[in-house]
Amino acid sequence: MALGLLLGLLTTGTAYAVLVPAPQRVSAEAPLVERGEALYRRSCLTCHGSALQGVPDRGPSLIGVGEAATYFQVSTGRMPLARSTAQAERKPPPPEFDPGTEEGRRNLAALGAYVQAHGGGPRRPEGSGAALVGPDTARGGKLFRSNCSQCHNFTGRGGVLAAGKFAPNLHDATPEQLYTAMLTGPQAMPVFSDRELSPGEKADIIAYVLEVRGQRNAPGGFNLGEWGPTTEGFVVFLLGVPALIGVALWLGARA
Repeated sequence: MALGLLLGLLTTGTAYAVLVPAPQRVSAEAPLVERGEALYRRSCLTCHGSALQGVPDRGPSLIGVGEAATYFQVSTGRMPLARSTAQAERKPPPPEFDPGTEEGRRNLAALGAYVQAHGGGPRRPEGSGAALVGPDTARGGKLFRSNCSQCHNFTGRGGVLAAGKFAPNLHDATPEQLYTAMLTGPQAMPVFSDRELSPGEKADIIAYVLEVRGQRNAPGGFNLGEWGPTTEGFVVFLLGVPALIGVALWLGARA
């Protein structure tokens, strides 16, 4: 009798746990996601579809791209796309998504939360601004030369790639944009997850990029456009070789 009662209780409890739905909990992000959905439907639906599934010949699926990719693409003005080209170019973002304003930051967070709710993906770093700038620019420079300079040049000046694509100039990128680009690998850029580059290494790379902007990386005075060996070799050939020839002719005439 007691054994039968015990089995009955266990069966009833198991059935209740399996069949009765869990109580609904209100997510703290629900209002943010709702705001993001409204922004998405106003600005993104035409190219990316009503359910983020993408639209052929207009825009790819956004399911699983995460809020980090959303922040990078929208805050840099690459999205919404102005025209269909081999590569989306940086331009001023729409005023409602301007990361330099409070409203823009709120809207970027909301849109990112909505995309994040559909498949997850890389999230934005918790810090911002100076919190993403590392202390070791020397290590950042070494990492940048090993992982980034092949496309972005030694000072982040950018460069030409194949099929009409290019590595963009990094001189206008904010620490948040640099960090989210490394996390998500936009377009031809590879993804540098936290296993490839730790958060501290990413922060040091950002410190290096900020350090070498403008004339600060040219202690000699003129940076020759920051194109590295290309312009340096051209200047040597254009000015240095004629100067050597002139000196040789002058010495020959004196002899």
